[in-house]
Amino acid sequence: MDAANSFFTTLFDAILTPLEWGGEAFALIFVSGIFGVLALWIFKYISWQKGIGFVKDRIKGHMIAIRIYQDDLAIVGKSVVAVLLRNFQYVGLNFGPFIPLAIPFVFVVAQTVVRYGFDPIPVVAEEGLAGAGNELRVEFKADKRAECAGLEVVLPEGLEATSPLVRVPSQGVAFQEFVARAPGSYAIELRFPDGRVETKAVVAGDEPDRVMQPERVAGAFSAMLWPAEPRFDESSPLERVAFIYPESDLGWLPGGPVGVLLVFVVASMLFGFLALKPLGVKI
Repeated sequence: MDAANSFFTTLFDAILTPLEWGGEAFALIFVSGIFGVLALWIFKYISWQKGIGFVKDRIKGHMIAIRIYQDDLAIVGKSVVAVLLRNFQYVGLNFGPFIPLAIPFVFVVAQTVVRYGFDPIPVVAEEGLAGAGNELRVEFKADKRAECAGLEVVLPEGLEATSPLVRVPSQGVAFQEFVARAPGSYAIELRFPDGRVETKAVVAGDEPDRVMQPERVAGAFSAMLWPAEPRFDESSPLERVAFIYPESDLGWLPGGPVGVLLVFVVASMLFGFLALKPLGVKI
């Protein structure tokens, strides 16, 4: 999974860096549209195009029969049943090919979210009250909860703890609040008595590095959603390390991870719809 994430990260660095000269909104819409067109082109070759066309023609024929013979209940009834059955067939012919397209969809959406879904945490120049910082949450694997007792969190210069580290070994979780005192890209260290050291990346201030994610995880599927950092390996006691980034501001586009996902889906569908006839695709 790390290899796939690394490949897609490198690929999107190459694609999006020049596009971002036109702004993040332009880059997001453009790459979403390109994916929509490519997905449609692939769909053309992995779907049964003749079968889709045949079923659509049969549905149209039954709809015409309902219109023409609307006074004949027997014909109308048979046509309605036929339309319903053909619709199930139509959905099956379209849905099946979309299953293999779901995998690249997840990889591509994840890349757009970690690039455009979040803003760096703010820099806090003055002392604040407890509860006003960012809460770091460390979660342990179920069979390694006891190792929570030996956890030590080391913040680099530029980040400062605003609360003591709270460990709850019975639940396998630990918490600590922190703030950024200076802009930059940081790595929080999580140290264990056996010498193991894990890290969690943090971006603060107006750092130009736009690739950031609030979570680092151990699971393979979760790692697909959070590709900017390698997942914890099997020997690590950690399941998840997370904090909250502010949601991004993309101007006239909706921001945050949900907004980025919405823009991606709408733009890819719109570009795909415009490419239907030029590509000669039946859906």
